[in-house]
Amino acid sequence: MNYSQTVDYLYSRLPMFTRVGAVAFKKDLHNTIAFCSALNNPQNQYKTIHIGGTNGKGSTSHMLAAILQKAGYKTGLYTSPHLKDFRERIRINGKMVPKSFVTSFVKAQQSFIEKIEPSFFEVTVAMAFSYFAQEKVDVAIIEVGLGGRLDSTNIIHPDLSIITNISLDHTNMLGNTFAEIAFEKAGIIKQNTPVVIGEHHPETDPVFEQKAKEQNAHLTFAEDELRIAGANAKSNSLQLNIQGIKDNTNTELNLDLTGNYQRKNIITVLQSVRVLSAIGYKIENKAVYEALKRVKELTGLQGRWQTLAKNPLMICDTGHNKAGIAEVVQNIQQTPHEKLHMVIGMVKDKDITAVLSLLPQNAIYYFCQPELERALPAQELAEKAASFNLSGQVFNSVATALAEAKLKAQPKDLIFIGGSTFVVAEII
Repeated sequence: MNYSQTVDYLYSRLPMFTRVGAVAFKKDLHNTIAFCSALNNPQNQYKTIHIGGTNGKGSTSHMLAAILQKAGYKTGLYTSPHLKDFRERIRINGKMVPKSFVTSFVKAQQSFIEKIEPSFFEVTVAMAFSYFAQEKVDVAIIEVGLGGRLDSTNIIHPDLSIITNISLDHTNMLGNTFAEIAFEKAGIIKQNTPVVIGEHHPETDPVFEQKAKEQNAHLTFAEDELRIAGANAKSNSLQLNIQGIKDNTNTELNLDLTGNYQRKNIITVLQSVRVLSAIGYKIENKAVYEALKRVKELTGLQGRWQTLAKNPLMICDTGHNKAGIAEVVQNIQQTPHEKLHMVIGMVKDKDITAVLSLLPQNAIYYFCQPELERALPAQELAEKAASFNLSGQVFNSVATALAEAKLKAQPKDLIFIGGSTFVVAEII
């Protein structure tokens, strides 16, 4: 098989969560352990940092990867899902895994894949671990796919575990309360391994504290250590003043990720850098400053409050659950515009009513559906939206919806595209 045939084989043969949802989620680590054992456990051949959480783990992973790159470490980065190219999931120093490695890995492992019948995600995790070992990375940032305790990535023994935040998402698999979801996320807290938690929450704090105590893992809450003393959002950067709460340090930063929610993520990232430095990583302040100015360039990160065009301003964002959409709406409110055009699509297994209840009523809506089995039909989305006084037209594709929004928007208007990662993927 050539590269495109290889990727088609993975998509078509293996259960893929992004395509079919919960039925692709394997509730144990058996396949991943077996697969990596057959590969001589590549995940144990380099240092790792494990990052979980409901929202922000992708941005946090990319920021931390950029910092480690600028600090001189050969840095692997495993994230999911991808937006345009499968190879976005596996990078070293920002460069995607070569097509040749993908094809050779699948060719070498095809009989084993067909024997144990892993999920798509289980194969990609094993592929990433193997590639990082082959290329002898110094450290790999590993983003949790879903949950934590039973996620395929959770066979690593990291130097640091990070949990960004907890909100209600994937409740059909992870639990219906903050505490139940926190229990699953806390599964990445390991024996004698420091852990950084991004945010306090009265329902989740006891869960993390108990797990850390059981594992003898030193726990810090990032917002106990650092705070944003000042912020100024520019069109292409976020200027931040960060203060140390306990040591009275003062740091001025420029971040090329401009979404308002990055104010939370940056605190988690900087506290994680402090912990890594304390355990022996060599990370100079200059590396931090330089990396954060160029996260997108250094890592290839896309889809986070990303400006696609101006006059009219066109912005996309991958926020797709209640907490993520709340941040998106706040960003929209802080962005100067005349009329607001919302190109929106969602998938079936999200809390659709919670998301719709947050969306602005004074907008023109273009309801659409991404091209995958989990997509919520655009007509159904429009009907649900009507009960929240959200009105607009229905389109059979993301492309036609966006084309109509562009046609109707005036130069000083704002076009927002989102509601689902997969809507964003189709227009980037």
